[in-house]
Amino acid sequence: MPSETLREIPSEPSPLSNHLLVALPALHDEHFARSVTLVCHHDGDGAMGVMVNRASEYTLGEVLQQMGISSDSLALQSQIVLAGGPVHPERGFVLHDGDREWDSTLTVGDGLYLTTSRDVLEAMARGEGPTQAVVALGCAGWGAGQLEQELVEDSWLMVPAGRELLFDFPLDQRWQAAAGSIGVDLVNYAGHSGHA
Repeated sequence: MPSETLREIPSEPSPLSNHLLVALPALHDEHFARSVTLVCHHDGDGAMGVMVNRASEYTLGEVLQQMGISSDSLALQSQIVLAGGPVHPERGFVLHDGDREWDSTLTVGDGLYLTTSRDVLEAMARGEGPTQAVVALGCAGWGAGQLEQELVEDSWLMVPAGRELLFDFPLDQRWQAAAGSIGVDLVNYAGHSGHA
């Protein structure tokens, strides 16, 4: 899991940051069907996010071992690493709370950050990392105007991100719970889009 960043982007949150994209039932793309993606950055050049409801095949212990980082914490070693998206699946992204400065961190929202540098993982391994953190491999990306078009086409439901959903909910409940946070029942949702 290389520690280099995708690119340098401003550390201030963007307008759609800190929102969840909940895939509507009509979205059949194999990468995003029934997914929940946290938008981490959005501007005129496009958008970037991390899926937060799919497990990868790795544990954090395996990822840390691959990086040459040791940890005595069994809880940390057994933590499931998320499959963050199809873009750069070899790169690690740490979604976390706290106000400590790390080498490469993007502010997602108030008290919510995305870090791509190795130092946060080293601190977590020593028991000195953020209070709440999840690690993902890969991310999701959209080109200029692409996410806006997908929103118009009713591919996604956009809801405010909640800490409990990001850090505490079981992965298999996040899709319905995210939609339910604004009163939408996806099980009974009739996917359709219409244009006047």
